[in-house]
Amino acid sequence: MKMKTEILKLLRETDGYVSGQQISEQFGVSRTAVWKVIRQLQDDGYQVEAVRNKGYHIVDSPDVMTKEELASLMKTRWAGRNILYYDVTDSTNLRIKQAGDEGAPHGTLAVADRQTAGRGRRGRTWESPAGSSIYMSILLRPEIAPNKASMLTLVMALNVVEGIQECIGNDRDIQIKWPNDIIINGKKLAGILTEMSSQIDYINHVTVGVGINVNTTDFPEEIAQTATSLRIECGHTVKRAPLIAAVMERLEENYETFLETEDLSGLLDRYNALLVNCDRDVQIIGAKETYQAHAIGIDHTGELIVRREDGSIEKINAGEVSVRGVYGYT
Repeated sequence: MKMKTEILKLLRETDGYVSGQQISEQFGVSRTAVWKVIRQLQDDGYQVEAVRNKGYHIVDSPDVMTKEELASLMKTRWAGRNILYYDVTDSTNLRIKQAGDEGAPHGTLAVADRQTAGRGRRGRTWESPAGSSIYMSILLRPEIAPNKASMLTLVMALNVVEGIQECIGNDRDIQIKWPNDIIINGKKLAGILTEMSSQIDYINHVTVGVGINVNTTDFPEEIAQTATSLRIECGHTVKRAPLIAAVMERLEENYETFLETEDLSGLLDRYNALLVNCDRDVQIIGAKETYQAHAIGIDHTGELIVRREDGSIEKINAGEVSVRGVYGYT
């Protein structure tokens, strides 16, 4: 597995051809072993050219999703360095929670090509077909008070938007619908679900799950009006593995900024600049009342600051209410 990752990385980073002799010497294996790895890569879908007296060269990497592909793209120190990959699993959040309970290291990443029991906020199911989208969860072990863990959901929302912008360009109007839905052109592109295992004053671990509609073209009838994908919005397929790697890079940097103050003050301006609700009239849907207010932005703890119709300023908590646009989803 490790040799396959390393050979893939070497082929990727070399402009011209790499000879079989060079690869076998570099990794201390036979030319036959190298040829077997090349065949495996071709079987995975990589277009690897083999030219006599020249060696091997990657012509094209399609939307391959394997552990080796992900590992070969990671440039981080800890985020996504330990990868659990599944062709099919029930839910990456469940797999990461289990890994966390079993002592897996901080930054462990679970990725699935397909989920059979994906979940969204408030227990809703999340459609998870194979070969089209990103289903991933990361294990975090922050040394912070448990009541601060909910802010990690907002940190991840920022990571996802910035990772997508890095892969497809900044010209797309990608925004965050408070607290953690990712929106493009008013439709939902991605969702985030954060779950925590803790004692009264101590966090065992936090699981942050992310689902991104990447190359999906058909949605179930009940969400077809409110959901979209990068492929629909960009007009072309988007490779999933580089996008995961980009989100991990942003996570590593933004998480460390968050830990410096244990709040969102270092990320506040960037988050508010992406907030679709910012300076907009919204509908606040709580357990006891539903009312209209004007959203101003988030504060350093991630609460949404709103101005009620009587002029009073209020801070609302994402765990207690839902926010909708007055005239629709956003």
